[in-house]
Amino acid sequence: MDAIEISQPGGPEVLRLVRRPLPQPGPGQVLLRHIAAGVNGPDVMQRKGLYDPPPGAPDIPGLEVAGEVVALGPGVDGLRAGELVMALVPGGGYAQYGVADAGNVMPVPPGLPPVAAAALLETFMTVWLNMFQRGRLQAGETVLLHGGASGIGTTATMLAKAFGARRIITTVATAAQRDASLALGADVAVLYKEQDFVAETMRATGGHGADLVLDIIAGEYVARNYAAAAMDGRIVQVGVIAGAAPQLDLFPMLSKRLTHLGSTLRARSAADKAALMAQLRQHVWPLLQSGAVRPQVYRTFPLAQAAQAHRLMDSGTHFGKIVLTMEAAA
Repeated sequence: MDAIEISQPGGPEVLRLVRRPLPQPGPGQVLLRHIAAGVNGPDVMQRKGLYDPPPGAPDIPGLEVAGEVVALGPGVDGLRAGELVMALVPGGGYAQYGVADAGNVMPVPPGLPPVAAAALLETFMTVWLNMFQRGRLQAGETVLLHGGASGIGTTATMLAKAFGARRIITTVATAAQRDASLALGADVAVLYKEQDFVAETMRATGGHGADLVLDIIAGEYVARNYAAAAMDGRIVQVGVIAGAAPQLDLFPMLSKRLTHLGSTLRARSAADKAALMAQLRQHVWPLLQSGAVRPQVYRTFPLAQAAQAHRLMDSGTHFGKIVLTMEAAA
Protein backbone atom coordinates (compact mmCIF):
# COMPACT_ATOMS: atom_id res chain seq x y z
CA MET A 1 0.00 0.00 0.00
CA ASP A 2 0.98 3.65 -0.36
CA ALA A 3 1.71 5.44 2.90
CA ILE A 4 3.35 8.62 4.16
CA GLU A 5 6.27 8.31 6.53
CA ILE A 6 8.25 10.98 8.37
CA SER A 7 11.81 10.56 7.12
CA GLN A 8 13.21 12.76 9.91
CA PRO A 9 11.90 15.56 12.12
CA GLY A 10 11.44 18.79 10.21
CA GLY A 11 9.28 20.76 7.83
CA PRO A 12 6.66 19.47 5.41
CA GLU A 13 9.36 18.26 3.03
CA VAL A 14 10.21 15.35 5.38
CA LEU A 15 6.86 13.69 4.57
CA ARG A 16 7.70 10.96 2.05
CA LEU A 17 5.47 8.65 0.00
CA VAL A 18 6.57 5.03 0.48
CA ARG A 19 5.30 1.49 0.00
CA ARG A 20 4.42 -0.38 3.18
CA PRO A 21 3.07 -3.89 3.81
CA LEU A 22 -0.67 -4.17 4.25
CA PRO A 23 -1.43 -4.25 8.01
CA GLN A 24 -3.40 -7.16 9.43
CA PRO A 25 -6.17 -6.83 12.04
CA GLY A 26 -5.58 -8.45 15.39
CA PRO A 27 -8.16 -9.49 17.98
CA GLY A 28 -10.81 -6.80 18.37
CA GLN A 29 -9.55 -4.87 15.33
CA VAL A 30 -10.78 -4.21 11.80
CA LEU A 31 -8.88 -3.59 8.58
CA LEU A 32 -10.07 -0.51 6.72
CA ARG A 33 -9.51 0.65 3.16
CA HIS A 34 -9.13 4.37 3.72
CA ILE A 35 -11.01 6.80 1.51
CA ALA A 36 -9.81 9.94 3.29
CA ALA A 37 -7.87 11.02 6.37
CA GLY A 38 -8.04 14.24 8.35
CA VAL A 39 -4.95 16.40 8.90
CA ASN A 40 -4.62 17.63 12.48
CA GLY A 41 -2.31 19.62 14.73
CA PRO A 42 -0.86 16.50 16.41
CA ASP A 43 0.28 15.30 12.96
CA VAL A 44 2.27 18.50 12.57
CA MET A 45 3.77 18.12 16.04
CA GLN A 46 4.73 14.52 15.24
CA ARG A 47 6.34 15.64 11.97
CA LYS A 48 8.44 18.14 13.90
CA GLY A 49 9.59 15.47 16.35
CA LEU A 50 7.62 17.00 19.24
CA TYR A 51 4.88 14.38 19.70
CA ASP A 52 5.83 10.72 19.52
CA PRO A 53 3.17 8.07 18.79
CA PRO A 54 1.96 6.16 21.85
CA PRO A 55 3.51 2.72 22.44
CA GLY A 56 2.33 0.21 19.86
CA ALA A 57 0.93 2.84 17.47
CA PRO A 58 2.11 3.02 13.83
CA ASP A 59 4.80 5.58 13.01
CA ILE A 60 2.65 6.70 10.07
CA PRO A 61 0.84 9.96 11.02
CA GLY A 62 -2.92 10.42 10.86
CA LEU A 63 -5.47 10.10 13.66
CA GLU A 64 -8.87 10.01 11.93
CA VAL A 65 -10.07 8.27 8.79
CA ALA A 66 -13.14 7.35 6.81
CA GLY A 67 -13.25 4.22 4.71
CA GLU A 68 -14.60 0.77 4.02
CA VAL A 69 -14.36 -2.27 6.27
CA VAL A 70 -12.24 -4.90 4.49
CA ALA A 71 -11.68 -7.58 7.13
CA LEU A 72 -12.57 -8.32 10.73
CA GLY A 73 -10.15 -9.57 13.36
CA PRO A 74 -11.10 -12.28 15.86
CA GLY A 75 -13.86 -11.32 18.27
CA VAL A 76 -15.31 -8.41 16.29
CA ASP A 77 -19.10 -8.15 16.17
CA GLY A 78 -21.42 -5.45 14.91
CA LEU A 79 -19.42 -4.53 11.80
CA ARG A 80 -19.46 -6.09 8.36
CA ALA A 81 -17.20 -6.11 5.31
CA GLY A 82 -18.07 -3.36 2.83
CA GLU A 83 -19.58 -1.06 5.49
CA LEU A 84 -18.71 2.65 5.21
CA VAL A 85 -17.29 3.80 8.54
CA MET A 86 -15.14 6.40 10.22
CA ALA A 87 -12.54 5.64 12.85
CA LEU A 88 -10.32 7.28 15.41
CA VAL A 89 -6.84 5.70 15.31
CA PRO A 90 -3.63 6.30 17.32
CA GLY A 91 -1.70 6.62 14.05
CA GLY A 92 -1.62 5.20 10.54
CA GLY A 93 -4.21 7.43 8.87
CA TYR A 94 -1.91 8.67 6.10
CA ALA A 95 -2.08 5.37 4.23
CA GLN A 96 -4.38 3.49 1.86
CA TYR A 97 -5.16 0.87 4.50
CA GLY A 98 -5.05 0.75 8.29
CA VAL A 99 -6.27 -1.13 11.33
CA ALA A 100 -8.54 0.34 13.98
CA ASP A 101 -9.90 -0.88 17.29
CA ALA A 102 -13.46 -2.00 16.58
CA GLY A 103 -14.74 0.05 19.52
CA ASN A 104 -13.34 3.20 17.90
CA VAL A 105 -15.16 2.62 14.61
CA MET A 106 -18.68 3.80 13.82
CA PRO A 107 -20.86 4.03 10.72
CA VAL A 108 -20.74 7.27 8.76
CA PRO A 109 -23.92 9.27 9.52
CA PRO A 110 -26.40 9.16 6.62
CA GLY A 111 -25.83 11.93 4.10
CA LEU A 112 -22.31 12.77 5.30
CA PRO A 113 -19.70 12.41 2.52
CA PRO A 114 -16.60 10.34 3.38
CA VAL A 115 -14.32 13.39 3.10
CA ALA A 116 -16.39 15.21 5.72
CA ALA A 117 -16.54 12.07 7.88
CA ALA A 118 -12.73 11.89 7.80
CA ALA A 119 -12.62 15.44 9.23
CA LEU A 120 -14.91 14.71 12.16
CA LEU A 121 -13.81 12.41 14.96
CA GLU A 122 -10.48 13.86 16.16
CA THR A 123 -11.76 17.41 16.48
CA PHE A 124 -15.31 16.64 17.61
CA MET A 125 -14.08 14.26 20.30
CA THR A 126 -11.39 16.72 21.43
CA VAL A 127 -13.96 19.51 21.71
CA TRP A 128 -16.54 17.33 23.45
CA LEU A 129 -13.98 16.09 25.97
CA ASN A 130 -12.42 19.46 26.71
CA MET A 131 -15.15 22.04 26.24
CA PHE A 132 -18.06 20.11 27.73
CA GLN A 133 -16.72 17.29 29.93
CA ARG A 134 -13.65 18.93 31.42
CA GLY A 135 -14.49 22.58 30.76
CA ARG A 136 -18.16 22.19 31.78
CA LEU A 137 -19.48 24.81 29.37
CA GLN A 138 -23.04 25.69 30.28
CA ALA A 139 -25.78 27.44 28.33
CA GLY A 140 -25.62 31.17 28.94
CA GLU A 141 -21.82 31.30 29.43
CA THR A 142 -19.16 33.10 27.40
CA VAL A 143 -16.41 31.06 25.75
CA LEU A 144 -13.13 32.32 24.28
CA LEU A 145 -11.79 30.02 21.55
CA HIS A 146 -8.20 30.44 20.38
CA GLY A 147 -7.35 29.21 16.92
CA GLY A 148 -10.88 29.98 15.79
CA ALA A 149 -10.08 29.06 12.19
CA SER A 150 -8.62 25.65 13.06
CA GLY A 151 -10.44 22.35 13.07
CA ILE A 152 -10.74 22.61 16.86
CA GLY A 153 -11.85 26.24 16.69
CA THR A 154 -14.49 25.78 14.00
CA THR A 155 -15.90 22.68 15.72
CA ALA A 156 -15.96 24.41 19.11
CA THR A 157 -17.74 27.41 17.58
CA MET A 158 -20.49 25.26 16.10
CA LEU A 159 -21.00 23.15 19.20
CA ALA A 160 -20.88 26.10 21.62
CA LYS A 161 -23.60 27.79 19.58
CA ALA A 162 -25.66 24.60 19.31
CA PHE A 163 -25.54 24.06 23.08
CA GLY A 164 -26.54 27.58 24.03
CA ALA A 165 -23.40 29.59 24.81
CA ARG A 166 -24.38 33.19 25.40
CA ARG A 167 -21.34 34.64 23.68
CA ILE A 168 -18.63 33.07 21.50
CA ILE A 169 -15.36 34.93 21.03
CA THR A 170 -12.71 33.58 18.66
CA THR A 171 -9.18 34.64 17.76
CA VAL A 172 -8.20 34.47 14.07
CA ALA A 173 -5.33 35.62 11.87
CA THR A 174 -6.94 37.21 8.81
CA ALA A 175 -9.95 39.27 7.82
CA ALA A 176 -11.22 36.37 5.70
CA GLN A 177 -11.04 34.08 8.72
CA ARG A 178 -12.81 36.70 10.83
CA ASP A 179 -15.70 36.88 8.36
CA ALA A 180 -15.90 33.08 8.14
CA SER A 181 -15.84 32.71 11.93
CA LEU A 182 -18.65 35.22 12.35
CA ALA A 183 -20.68 33.47 9.66
CA LEU A 184 -20.17 30.15 11.45
CA GLY A 185 -21.60 31.48 14.71
CA ALA A 186 -19.00 33.53 16.58
CA ASP A 187 -20.26 36.76 18.12
CA VAL A 188 -16.82 38.39 18.13
CA ALA A 189 -13.79 37.37 16.06
CA VAL A 190 -10.58 39.04 17.20
CA LEU A 191 -7.74 39.65 14.73
CA TYR A 192 -5.00 38.64 17.16
CA LYS A 193 -2.20 40.20 15.09
CA GLU A 194 -3.86 43.62 15.31
CA GLN A 195 -6.07 43.49 18.41
CA ASP A 196 -5.55 42.54 22.05
CA PHE A 197 -7.84 39.60 22.74
CA VAL A 198 -7.88 40.41 26.46
CA ALA A 199 -9.19 43.92 25.84
CA GLU A 200 -11.65 42.71 23.21
CA THR A 201 -12.97 39.98 25.50
CA MET A 202 -13.48 42.43 28.33
CA ARG A 203 -15.17 44.89 25.99
CA ALA A 204 -17.51 42.24 24.60
CA THR A 205 -18.49 40.99 28.07
CA GLY A 206 -18.82 44.35 29.83
CA GLY A 207 -15.77 43.54 31.99
CA HIS A 208 -17.01 40.09 33.05
CA GLY A 209 -14.49 38.05 31.04
CA ALA A 210 -14.73 34.58 29.53
CA ASP A 211 -16.24 31.83 31.66
CA LEU A 212 -14.31 29.26 29.63
CA VAL A 213 -11.15 29.57 27.54
CA LEU A 214 -10.24 26.77 25.11
CA ASP A 215 -6.60 27.22 24.11
CA ILE A 216 -4.42 25.41 21.56
CA ILE A 217 -1.64 28.03 21.69
CA ALA A 218 -0.03 28.26 25.19
CA GLY A 219 3.20 30.33 25.32
CA GLU A 220 2.50 33.91 26.29
CA TYR A 221 -1.22 33.28 25.84
CA VAL A 222 -1.36 31.53 29.21
CA ALA A 223 -0.92 34.70 31.27
CA ARG A 224 -3.25 36.60 28.94
CA ASN A 225 -5.88 33.89 29.28
CA TYR A 226 -5.81 34.45 33.03
CA ALA A 227 -6.39 38.15 32.39
CA ALA A 228 -9.26 37.47 29.97
CA ALA A 229 -10.99 34.91 32.19
CA ALA A 230 -13.96 35.68 34.40
CA MET A 231 -13.98 35.14 38.14
CA ASP A 232 -14.14 31.36 38.75
CA GLY A 233 -13.34 30.87 35.05
CA ARG A 234 -11.91 27.70 33.51
CA ILE A 235 -9.02 27.47 31.07
CA VAL A 236 -8.64 24.19 29.20
CA GLN A 237 -5.29 23.63 27.47
CA VAL A 238 -5.58 21.34 24.43
CA GLY A 239 -2.42 22.36 22.61
CA VAL A 240 0.94 24.06 23.08
CA ILE A 241 1.69 25.39 19.61
CA ALA A 242 3.68 28.32 21.02
CA GLY A 243 5.51 26.23 23.62
CA ALA A 244 5.97 26.86 27.33
CA ALA A 245 4.57 29.84 29.18
CA PRO A 246 7.40 32.33 29.90
CA GLN A 247 7.75 33.80 33.41
CA LEU A 248 4.20 32.94 34.41
CA ASP A 249 2.74 34.88 37.34
CA LEU A 250 0.23 32.60 39.04
CA PHE A 251 -1.27 35.24 41.33
CA PRO A 252 -4.06 36.15 38.86
CA MET A 253 -5.07 32.49 38.87
CA LEU A 254 -5.36 32.61 42.65
CA SER A 255 -7.12 35.94 42.87
CA LYS A 256 -9.73 34.96 40.25
CA ARG A 257 -10.13 31.41 41.59
CA LEU A 258 -9.36 30.03 38.13
CA THR A 259 -9.14 26.39 37.13
CA HIS A 260 -6.50 25.53 34.51
CA LEU A 261 -6.85 22.03 33.03
CA GLY A 262 -5.07 20.15 30.28
CA SER A 263 -5.50 16.92 28.39
CA THR A 264 -4.71 15.02 25.20
CA LEU A 265 -6.90 12.56 23.33
CA ARG A 266 -4.39 10.41 21.45
CA ALA A 267 -2.89 8.57 24.43
CA ARG A 268 -6.26 7.67 25.97
CA SER A 269 -7.21 4.00 25.97
CA ALA A 270 -9.43 2.54 23.27
CA ALA A 271 -12.10 2.02 25.95
CA ASP A 272 -11.98 5.71 26.94
CA LYS A 273 -12.31 6.73 23.30
CA ALA A 274 -15.21 4.34 22.79
CA ALA A 275 -17.02 5.94 25.74
CA LEU A 276 -16.46 9.40 24.24
CA MET A 277 -17.73 8.21 20.87
CA ALA A 278 -20.89 6.93 22.55
CA GLN A 279 -21.48 10.38 24.01
CA LEU A 280 -20.95 12.01 20.61
CA ARG A 281 -23.45 9.62 19.10
CA GLN A 282 -26.01 10.53 21.74
CA HIS A 283 -25.54 14.29 21.91
CA VAL A 284 -23.97 15.41 18.61
CA TRP A 285 -25.20 12.95 15.99
CA PRO A 286 -28.71 14.51 15.96
CA LEU A 287 -27.06 17.83 15.08
CA LEU A 288 -25.11 16.21 12.24
CA GLN A 289 -28.17 14.43 10.92
CA SER A 290 -30.23 17.63 10.97
CA GLY A 291 -27.44 19.60 9.26
CA ALA A 292 -27.18 22.06 12.17
CA VAL A 293 -23.51 21.09 12.55
CA ARG A 294 -21.18 20.05 9.72
CA PRO A 295 -17.40 19.50 9.61
CA GLN A 296 -15.79 22.44 7.87
CA VAL A 297 -13.58 21.01 5.09
CA TYR A 298 -11.37 23.73 3.63
CA ARG A 299 -9.38 21.77 1.05
CA THR A 300 -8.43 18.24 0.05
CA PHE A 301 -5.11 16.89 -1.24
CA PRO A 302 -4.25 13.46 -2.63
CA LEU A 303 -2.14 11.34 -0.30
CA ALA A 304 0.99 11.88 -2.39
CA GLN A 305 0.69 15.63 -1.70
CA ALA A 306 0.77 15.32 2.09
CA ALA A 307 3.68 17.79 2.19
CA GLN A 308 1.58 20.42 0.40
CA ALA A 309 -1.24 19.79 2.86
CA HIS A 310 1.14 20.39 5.76
CA ARG A 311 2.48 23.56 4.14
CA LEU A 312 -1.08 24.89 4.08
CA MET A 313 -1.54 23.76 7.68
CA ASP A 314 1.66 25.56 8.71
CA SER A 315 0.60 28.74 6.91
CA GLY A 316 -2.40 29.19 9.18
CA THR A 317 -4.45 30.66 6.33
CA HIS A 318 -7.05 27.87 6.13
CA PHE A 319 -10.47 27.81 7.78
CA GLY A 320 -11.54 24.41 9.06
CA LYS A 321 -10.06 21.02 8.19
CA ILE A 322 -7.58 19.85 5.58
CA VAL A 323 -8.17 16.31 4.32
CA LEU A 324 -6.05 13.77 2.40
CA THR A 325 -7.78 11.55 -0.14
CA MET A 326 -6.43 8.13 -1.04
CA GLU A 327 -6.03 8.54 -4.78
CA ALA A 328 -3.54 6.07 -6.19
CA ALA A 329 -0.06 7.51 -6.67
CA ALA A 330 1.00 8.08 -10.27
